[in-house]
Amino acid sequence: MIESVVVLSDVHGVLPVLDSVLAEPLVRSADRIVVTGDHAAGPMPVETLDRLVELGDRVVLVAGNADRDMAALARGKESGEIPGVTEWGSSLLRPDQVDLLERMPHPVLRHIPGFGEVVFCHGTPRDINEVVLVDTRIEKWAEVFAALPESIHTVVGGHTHMPFVRLVDRRLVVNPGSIGMPYGTGAASWAHLEGGNVAIHRTPIDVDSVSRELRERSGFDRIDEWIEEYIVSPASDVDAIRAFGPRDGR
Repeated sequence: MIESVVVLSDVHGVLPVLDSVLAEPLVRSADRIVVTGDHAAGPMPVETLDRLVELGDRVVLVAGNADRDMAALARGKESGEIPGVTEWGSSLLRPDQVDLLERMPHPVLRHIPGFGEVVFCHGTPRDINEVVLVDTRIEKWAEVFAALPESIHTVVGGHTHMPFVRLVDRRLVVNPGSIGMPYGTGAASWAHLEGGNVAIHRTPIDVDSVSRELRERSGFDRIDEWIEEYIVSPASDVDAIRAFGPRDGR
C-alpha cells in the first residue's frame, strides 16, 4: 500500500503560516504528518501546540532542541536558550503542554512504503542539536551516520531551516526546511514522501496578513522586532550557511 507522508519542521510558534500549510490539498490528504521538532518556540506557542495536537493520530511529533529548552524553562530549570521568545513562551505553556514537550521522542523510526525504515530527527539521529548542511563534508556525514543500521536508507531531519535533498553514500537525506522561520526564501517549505519519491514544496507567506495576525494575537513584547527579523526580512541561505557552517566542523 502506498502511503503519503508530509514532513513539516521548525514551525516555531508561527500559527498563521502553519495553518496555511495545513490547508494545502496534499497536506490535508496525507496519511501521516511528521513534524521534526521546534514546534512552539515562537510568538504563538500555546495555540500552535494545540493545533498540532488537533491533528490526532495522523501526526507524529519529534522533539527539537527548542522544545526541550521550553520544557526545561517551564520547569524552572537552566537552559542554554538566550532569553527571548522561547523563555517568554515557556511561561505561557499549560502543564499538559509541558508534559507533551517532555514526552516527545527523538529520533523516531517509521516504516514508509517505498522507503523502508526511515529515521526522523531534528539535528541528526544521534544528537538533537547537531548541525549538518547540504554542503557538509562527507567525512562528517559518515561520522554522523556511523551508528545507523545499514538497513536504514533514508534520514529526514530539520534544525537548520534550509530545505535540501541529497545522497550521502547511497543514503537519502531530506531536510524539509522551516514552516515558521524559513531561510533563503519567502515561503514555508515542507516535504512530501510517497512511493519512494521525495518532493520539496513551498507555501507562500503573506507577509502583511501574517504580520497583522501575529501583532493582534501574540503577547510577546518584542513582536515587532521578531516579525521584522523572521517574517519581513528573513536571513538568506548564504547568511544561514555562514552562521551554521562553523558548527558542522568544516
